[in-house]
Amino acid sequence: MSFFILTMSTIHYQQCPLCGSHDIEKALATRDHSISGEAFDLCDCHGCGLRFTQNVPAPEQIGRYYQSENYISHSDTKKGLINRLYHAARDYMLRNKQKLVQSLSKQHRLLDVGCGTGYFMNHMRGQGYEVLGVEVDEGARNFGIQQFGLDVRPPAELEAGTLPGKFGVISMWHVLEHVYDPKLYLRRLHELLEADGVLMIAVPNYTSKDGQKYAAHWAAYDVPRHLWHFSPRTLTNLAKEMGFQVVGKKGMPLDPFYVSLLSEKYRGRGILALPLGAWNGLRSFLSSLNRPEKASSIIYVLKKD
Repeated sequence: MSFFILTMSTIHYQQCPLCGSHDIEKALATRDHSISGEAFDLCDCHGCGLRFTQNVPAPEQIGRYYQSENYISHSDTKKGLINRLYHAARDYMLRNKQKLVQSLSKQHRLLDVGCGTGYFMNHMRGQGYEVLGVEVDEGARNFGIQQFGLDVRPPAELEAGTLPGKFGVISMWHVLEHVYDPKLYLRRLHELLEADGVLMIAVPNYTSKDGQKYAAHWAAYDVPRHLWHFSPRTLTNLAKEMGFQVVGKKGMPLDPFYVSLLSEKYRGRGILALPLGAWNGLRSFLSSLNRPEKASSIIYVLKKD
């Protein structure tokens, strides 16, 4: 039995797409604040705790929701305050991610799933890593290939199980929430990961302080590009089902500030967006110190069971 109704343009879930429970209900009405302005409902599953976007565009229709300079990870533009802040923060986060990878594994073959324009791959190659990337967006994929000379493959190769070899390190930085079949991706990554390898998955956490404060205006809902909205409980259970164990969690330190700034912008705060976003970002950051499960975005460190 199908969990959803597929029309020519949208997917409507009748059951939880993760666990199959019928015990689902509307939790929140929000909208695509950054590109289309279209309205979308978020639904909660009372079986597994997943929050998901209802009536999402079908895979053939989703591309237009990424085609904008406002969608920063697929763009290299530095126009506007938000973009300039993002690019300034990126250099810091590249070094932060590098240190995390090196602290978790001594292996030097890395797969970056959802590599965007390839900056993390290029950075890690400069640290002596053999890198391979997967990216759905053709423009971003070509940027990585042409700008950095990277080996970046379309997701069809990952989904078909035809990527070459195994990897000691696999990263998914804010990617799992975008893929239509997260179980398929985790199954393939389990096959590709070395027995003693490490998988890092970073996703937003809607149970964070900023997620709760901003509700329908929370920028990290990012509908309809974000199909799934994970809590620590849901991600941990999904990982276990797919043959992984979560061996660590780490908050992403800049995310509460960036997300709060965007959220204040979406609330129409104008020139107050920056100070209000900084203040609420700080409050969220402080609330998650020594409690990574409360962070605005969480890096989950997974190993094979």
